[in-house]
Amino acid sequence: MKHTILLADDHPLLRRGLAELINSQSDLAVIGEAHRGDEVLLHPELSRTDVLVLDLSLPGLSGVEVLRRVRQSQPKLRVVVLTMYAEEQYAPQVLSEGAAAFVSKSEPAEEFLRIVRHVLRHGRYVPEALALSSIPDKPLHTRLSAREHQVFTLLYQGKTVSEIAAELDVAASTVSNQLAKIKEKLHARTVGEIVAYAHRAGLVG
Repeated sequence: MKHTILLADDHPLLRRGLAELINSQSDLAVIGEAHRGDEVLLHPELSRTDVLVLDLSLPGLSGVEVLRRVRQSQPKLRVVVLTMYAEEQYAPQVLSEGAAAFVSKSEPAEEFLRIVRHVLRHGRYVPEALALSSIPDKPLHTRLSAREHQVFTLLYQGKTVSEIAAELDVAASTVSNQLAKIKEKLHARTVGEIVAYAHRAGLVG
């Protein structure tokens, strides 16, 4: 029998490419897809899924929040976070939340498949360099909640409150409330200071 995989990513082309890659393997098969965070939790095939491949940036409900809820409702489900975010910036958080592995979208297809198979065999894949015990004092942005992380990322990418609200499919007032919390946690008074923090933290290429 093939191991079943559920893909959760809001980019249709990426999902299609991943599905073609996975379905071409003799031991793996895509059982379903989702493009929103809330869709993952309601997906009819979730209980039959062996591995959830989860993007962090999902509309409706953030990837980290999906991870938290899935770990509560489906504790045996292995979650492989596949994201564009830098490993050293976000891997500690998602691994501490119960993800089985963290994979950058810049990794070759062969590495992605290797990690998925490792997770299926051993339950978790954590490179030695990312062992949680070796992580130094965490920077301020690791204190942000999952949704605050999303808003924070979109802010330093130059998006306005209204643009962020539209992208995340929430009210502008909700984003404004999250912005206030981000300022407090990052010790920033303005959006400009938030962006400056992101540069200092090496989050902006």
